[in-house]
Amino acid sequence: MAEVLVYVDHVDGAVRKPTLELLTLARRIGEPVAVALGAGAGDTASVLAEHGAVKVLTHDAAEYADYLVVPKVDALQAAYDAVSPAAVLLPSSAEAKEIAARLAVRIGSGLITDAVDLEAGERGPVATQSVFAAAFSTKSRVSKGVPVITVKPNSAPVEAAPAAGTAEALSVTFGAGSTGTKVVSRTPRESTGRPELTEAAIVVSGGRGVNGAENFAIIEALADSLGAAVGASRAAVDAGWYPHSNQVGQTGKSVSPQLYIASGISGAIQHRAGMQTSKTIVAVNKDAEAPIFDLVDYGVVGDLFEVVPQLTEEVKNRKG
Repeated sequence: MAEVLVYVDHVDGAVRKPTLELLTLARRIGEPVAVALGAGAGDTASVLAEHGAVKVLTHDAAEYADYLVVPKVDALQAAYDAVSPAAVLLPSSAEAKEIAARLAVRIGSGLITDAVDLEAGERGPVATQSVFAAAFSTKSRVSKGVPVITVKPNSAPVEAAPAAGTAEALSVTFGAGSTGTKVVSRTPRESTGRPELTEAAIVVSGGRGVNGAENFAIIEALADSLGAAVGASRAAVDAGWYPHSNQVGQTGKSVSPQLYIASGISGAIQHRAGMQTSKTIVAVNKDAEAPIFDLVDYGVVGDLFEVVPQLTEEVKNRKG
């Protein structure tokens, strides 16, 4: 069976959930070979093996932390040359999509971004994408070269599938352009204790109807009761009520959780483009004609200041 390269997204050896989802998809089309780079890369092997990686290629160097994406592209190209894979899979993060694009150019292959499903085909892997603000689904395959595909988080289940997971050192030679742009400082993001927005299984978002930064405490309370991430519409972000890093939409982040709760969000196309692939959508809005109700699985016509606190209390009561 052909091998499939899977780029590992990890933090000091802690593998992030989208990578484990990629391993599930990779097993549909071949044997997963994981590529882990940077500090803690060697610590990823056991977790990756538990989820189906037959081999884990690792490499650590200061360049991965000190410079932008080019050193990682060099390493992934080295893995590509060593393995000759049937496909290369990466998570659909901003950084990984840049790595994917640069790699595709280098190896002369086609690129598919933001896939939401992947299956084997007679002439190579077939990716499903949501397009035109998620109004349509398309199936695509790369017609030239080895496909490089990025996949949205929450597109596949995390499934245990123990494999050898043999760790091997990857030989990497950095090119002249790898040190062109240096990282001179970092500011750690303050932790809220909530899940990462793009990876969360549940997202609770607030919009213009929240009517003020101080009222987002209602949205946060519901999110915390559910163990969810907090999102915001562009209107709420533009008004300064919530950070831009939490914006869901065409100019913000795309999410695809199991459950998406929209409170006080009208459902403009800009917002829908970022959350329409959610598995179950619930909306709370006092305007019965709001466009969001054309999209939802469940809708509540009511004042969010009455409905959301009641929902929060009910969740807490049921949990115990």
